[in-house]
Amino acid sequence: MYRTNTCGELRLSDAGKEVTLAGWVQRIRKMGGMTFVDIRDRYGMTQLVFNEALDDQLCDCANKLGREYCIQVHGKVSERQSKNDNLSTGDIEILVETLNILSESLTPPFKIEDETDGGDDLRMKYRYLDLRRSTVRKNLELRHRMTILIRNFLDSQNFIEVETPILIGSTPEGARDFVVPSRMNPGQFYALPQSPQTLKQLLMISGFDRYFQIAKCFRDEDLRADRQPEFTQIDCEMSFVDQDDVINLFEEMCRHLFKKVRGVELPAKLQQMTWQEAMRRFGSDKPDLRFGMEFVELMGTLKGIADFSVFNEANYIGGICVPGCANYSRKQLNELSDFVKRPQIGAKGLVYIKYEADGTVKSSIDKFYSQDQLMQIKQQMDAKDGDLVLILSGDNINKTRIQLCSLRLEMAERLGLRDKNKFECLWIIDFPLFEWSDEEQRLMATHHPFTMPNPDDIPLLERSPEKVRAKAYDFVCNGIEVGGGSLRIHDGLLQERMFEILGFTPERAMAQFGFLINAFKYGAPPHAGLAFGLDRFVSIMAGLDSIRDCIAFPKNNSGRDVMLDAPSFIDQKQLDELHLNLMQINK
Repeated sequence: MYRTNTCGELRLSDAGKEVTLAGWVQRIRKMGGMTFVDIRDRYGMTQLVFNEALDDQLCDCANKLGREYCIQVHGKVSERQSKNDNLSTGDIEILVETLNILSESLTPPFKIEDETDGGDDLRMKYRYLDLRRSTVRKNLELRHRMTILIRNFLDSQNFIEVETPILIGSTPEGARDFVVPSRMNPGQFYALPQSPQTLKQLLMISGFDRYFQIAKCFRDEDLRADRQPEFTQIDCEMSFVDQDDVINLFEEMCRHLFKKVRGVELPAKLQQMTWQEAMRRFGSDKPDLRFGMEFVELMGTLKGIADFSVFNEANYIGGICVPGCANYSRKQLNELSDFVKRPQIGAKGLVYIKYEADGTVKSSIDKFYSQDQLMQIKQQMDAKDGDLVLILSGDNINKTRIQLCSLRLEMAERLGLRDKNKFECLWIIDFPLFEWSDEEQRLMATHHPFTMPNPDDIPLLERSPEKVRAKAYDFVCNGIEVGGGSLRIHDGLLQERMFEILGFTPERAMAQFGFLINAFKYGAPPHAGLAFGLDRFVSIMAGLDSIRDCIAFPKNNSGRDVMLDAPSFIDQKQLDELHLNLMQINK
């Protein structure tokens, strides 16, 4: 046996036992004739003691160890004289009798500590070392625990786990597919699934009325902190249900997870907010409710009552009240103005009003608006002395609201209001069924082409499809969309009409989705589903800023695995087998 116990297992009650441990050297300390070595494994850390007076050769051997050497030791558990309350094994130590070096190690390129000196790129290049750090390991342990809880919960609700294929046909509606050339079918390609969407709908038609899968999905899109080219979904589908059935069941699952993982009791019933209300109040379909600063529309108060063209020509004027920030300096206000003008936000400028603690009012528009008018805004904004009001305006209503949302989140970040140990969850419902794409110059499905229109709005499909609401719902936590789903179309004629509105010819619709349209002819049940992003869910529970640290081997912001050096070029023989010719690429 390489070990009788793990490095996080032994306690004072084990004193006197002969044990064998195996693990990695965390640190070495020499104090006179004594050498202390901390040995670490996945379960914890234990102090080893080498006494020169008892065995100078063994002690000499210990002094030659390096960080991250993989070793095995045998010895006796003893009560530690200088106890360490920060370690679960801090009451004991091992008086080592034999030492076996299993594998030597080069000096690691960064410290294998909770607070490491390695940057992101370096840690990703040596991810196998980064995973030895307890902070990263705990994230993966949390991920494991959550998947077990999810599987057990869904099993208790009569869901069956079914694996759907990874190699499927390409469906370019939506995000870009990753495509895979077929050697046996020259010139043809598989695609990696963005979601098991149509396959799980087929399972409903097959009579598997409750399906789930911890599913790998792939999207070839630009990356952010909460996106990866490959990600994991908790993918679910149910038959003979309506929207409330789905929301109620998965709200119960979320309540179960928060209770078991974080000891947090979610409310007995979560708030539901329409998409229109969320955009009006917060400029986002995933509002962060951990703090206030709700939008106040100021069109009636500011437009057309002064000679200020910025407001007079606007289609939207809105503001937020930032508590206690009337003392912001000119430099800080200029920083905020520069922030909203960034290309990724796109506002033209920022108006401020400072209601100072002594009652003084200072504003960037005080030469256009009287003190009485500025005090009217104070009342409308429910501002108090000491508060700062920030105002944006623009031609496009929703675009300006989104810009104001960015400013709201920036102020919350500066004020430390986005507490990672506080959880505010809600459902967003009544999304638009379609959205206009400037790039495609046509209507696109807001979620996907299989989403059921609100039955009350079906007549609008013919004359005003942009006004149709979807029977769709998103689960939002702390300003992050964690999951989303919808009722699905199960009527072939309605599905064909959806494809028409989205610009599909009948031939193209049959070529891409004929299997689903034909399946609808064989008694398709009403069905609905939902998918949670497992990576996002774990990162919220772990209090992470990025999903990368809850994924074992993530990609960087360029979609590269710097450890495996992927993607990479393949040799000509493989290209020939796949019947592929590459265009000239500047390497």
